[in-house]
Amino acid sequence: MAIRKINPTSPGQRGMTKSDFAEITTDKPEKSLLKDLRKTAGRNNTGRITCRHKGGGHKRAYRVVDFKREKFGIPAVVKTIEYDPNRNVRISLVVYADGEKRYILTPHGLNVGDTIISGPTADILTGNALPLELIPLGTMVHCVELEPGRGGKMVRTAGGAAQLMAKEGNYVTIKLASSEMRMVRKECLATVGVLGNAEFKNQKIGKAGRTRYLGIRPTVRGVTMNPCDHPHGGGEGKTGPGGNPKTPWGKPALGIKTRNKKKSSGKLIVRDRKRG
Repeated sequence: MAIRKINPTSPGQRGMTKSDFAEITTDKPEKSLLKDLRKTAGRNNTGRITCRHKGGGHKRAYRVVDFKREKFGIPAVVKTIEYDPNRNVRISLVVYADGEKRYILTPHGLNVGDTIISGPTADILTGNALPLELIPLGTMVHCVELEPGRGGKMVRTAGGAAQLMAKEGNYVTIKLASSEMRMVRKECLATVGVLGNAEFKNQKIGKAGRTRYLGIRPTVRGVTMNPCDHPHGGGEGKTGPGGNPKTPWGKPALGIKTRNKKKSSGKLIVRDRKRG
């Protein structure tokens, strides 16, 4: 994947960059793997906004991606590499030997015509999925399960990868891109390789309209509001928060720990990510 510049024919396109989509092999998705994607605009069933800055955006269809890879021992051939509007990494249409079609996330180096397989007997090759206990230390993996059989939950973004660092007892220690060290059950599946489309982070949006196409609404700073709308609001001229930063609802916004101590997944962190 490469980044292409846009000719500055307008102020909005000056400095704008886009993907060249060179790795895409077809623009027609598999109809049997499409689902309707209804928009909520960040609102719950009563119409109240529960997630701010969402709304609008281009109409999309959801591509059903196979994150579980539970078809053990059955080889699959990569037929196409496609664009997915719902994520920043490309997806590949694979056809198994029994005729079933599924989408998977496309790692770097996986091409049309390649064969992949999942299960304990799989080789350590890009695109193959197997338990963490059978993957050598130092290997880069993605789409890692947090619980066996629940499907890949971690490392699913463009250019993402985690590295196996240690094996001890029933757990395997992996290092995430955020420098966080986490212990995962050895039975959890992971896919070998680094996810493609790593240049995604280098794209420049260029204009506010492209952000609206993605369904992201504007974010207004609290210091520009009135005091009745935000704790940072009010004052003559430009003024700061006047104390510790707060959320629109008056709760501390910086330095407060938000991790749920009761969840078991938080207890398996060996080294937390760097902050600040």
